[in-house]
Amino acid sequence: MPARIPTIAIVGRPNVGKSTLFNRLVGGRRSIVKDEPGITRDRIDADGEIDGHAVRWVDTGGFIPENTVADADAMLALMRDQAKVAIDAADAVVWLTSVRDDVTPADEAIAGVLRLAKQPVFLAVNKCDTDRLETAALSFYELGFETLVPIAAEHGRGIGDLLDGVVEALQQADAFREVAEPEDAIDPETLEALRARRGGYVDRIRMCIVGRPNVGKSTLLNAMIGHERVLASDVPGTTRDAIDVPFETEEGRFVLIDTAGMRRPARVQVDVEQWSVSQAVRAIERSHVVLLVLDATQTLAEQDARIASLIARRRRACVVVVNKWDAVEKDTDTMRAYGKDLDDQMPMLGHAPRVFVSALTKSRLHKLLPVVQEAFTAFDKQVGTGALNRWLQDIQRMRQPPVYRNKRLKMYYMVQTAVRPPTFVVQVNMADAAPPNYHRFLIKNLRETFDLHGAPIILQLKKKQSRRARKPTTVEGEAPELPRVIDLDGDESAEDAAFDLDAAEDYDHGPLQLAEPASWPDDFSDDGDDGDDGDDDDAVRPLEGDGDG
Repeated sequence: MPARIPTIAIVGRPNVGKSTLFNRLVGGRRSIVKDEPGITRDRIDADGEIDGHAVRWVDTGGFIPENTVADADAMLALMRDQAKVAIDAADAVVWLTSVRDDVTPADEAIAGVLRLAKQPVFLAVNKCDTDRLETAALSFYELGFETLVPIAAEHGRGIGDLLDGVVEALQQADAFREVAEPEDAIDPETLEALRARRGGYVDRIRMCIVGRPNVGKSTLLNAMIGHERVLASDVPGTTRDAIDVPFETEEGRFVLIDTAGMRRPARVQVDVEQWSVSQAVRAIERSHVVLLVLDATQTLAEQDARIASLIARRRRACVVVVNKWDAVEKDTDTMRAYGKDLDDQMPMLGHAPRVFVSALTKSRLHKLLPVVQEAFTAFDKQVGTGALNRWLQDIQRMRQPPVYRNKRLKMYYMVQTAVRPPTFVVQVNMADAAPPNYHRFLIKNLRETFDLHGAPIILQLKKKQSRRARKPTTVEGEAPELPRVIDLDGDESAEDAAFDLDAAEDYDHGPLQLAEPASWPDDFSDDGDDGDDGDDDDAVRPLEGDGDG
């Protein structure tokens, strides 16, 4: 049975080094660090390890006790509420102070709150870079806590002593006890089979929420998970860090990533905001489905199109969420007109489904997760080689390939080489013969035929290798020729058009890869001569099959 993963909260007043300690403990720069009070606002979770035990660390915003001078700031009050939630949910608490400030009234007020906590509390006095400062830290014993550890989070000094005390307390509380597998847990054999298929097994669908400032991203996240997990206010720029929030519903298991609002580059001036935007971009890259949130009460802006272009370039599945739909005066044509504006200003996301919701009232919110699942299914979809080549035959009958330099484009064979996003490679006689409009036609029809809505599609045309350039061989000599697939431009006879798709599908192209360059089977090749020299370059051996030319 797996061991339970305890949670350890890091709390303290603003600007004492909580985020610096958090980043060191989790082994990466997950939280923004700046010598300025109030940078971290939300709770930020990350997994870590202590002496081989898995733990979960929680960074919090600055804790300003009630009835203090600074408590007049509404944002500080929201941050305090988040810190209290972290304390209540933790198995242990690391309370961080600063030796450079000595004991402050705020420290004494926080001590009064933490004395009521049922969890073990470890008083860590930060910024003790020298032996003299370590001695000065002893004055914090007056706060009345038994365990006091002088540390320097930036340099790692004293961190080992702190972790030793934390893991010992957790072991005494049996926080690492074994827990039963959940009822819906997948048995090991099935899990191994899932991990071996097309790009690996996805335990949770990762959704990233992006958009301009103050369009309702945090409110949407809270509405989707059913409680106030992140700070949400009318003040633009409330969210700064990219915050991962796992949750489960009847529809499945998900991770929501809340991100900071992305303004026009010319308006991004503060380095904290630059870091926030870079975190948002990285959140897009590590997500499966991106939720692009728009404000229905405002006209579409150029920045909305920039964000949409960013999603398209990162090749993530996308769902357009039009928020605040309850605040719009509507008639029977309002939704269609808004959709037309989206088509005109965001053509790069024409494939993305749209959901009109109100995060504040939760109106129509139940439609969102099913659409996200459909987009992920398309993003993760594998299409059989036989089906692809039947489609390739039909599409050329529907619309004849273009002529390039007095020669017609010939498409011979098609295979899917990757998932997330779905990537397809077509063997052709001329790789650069398809103009953009024909390429878009192929992608659009491919999406409609195989229900790939919401996912970007990568379609590559690759010239077939010359037979003279590479000859397939085996350890026993020259390999037998595999059945070749002909061009379908109507020039061949009905007899030549018969080919065995099943035989082509049985050919082992290797497992589908995730985010790997496409690789083409060497066996499908010609002699490199497409000229009219009497040698029928595209002739095939007649086979039994389902093609009729």
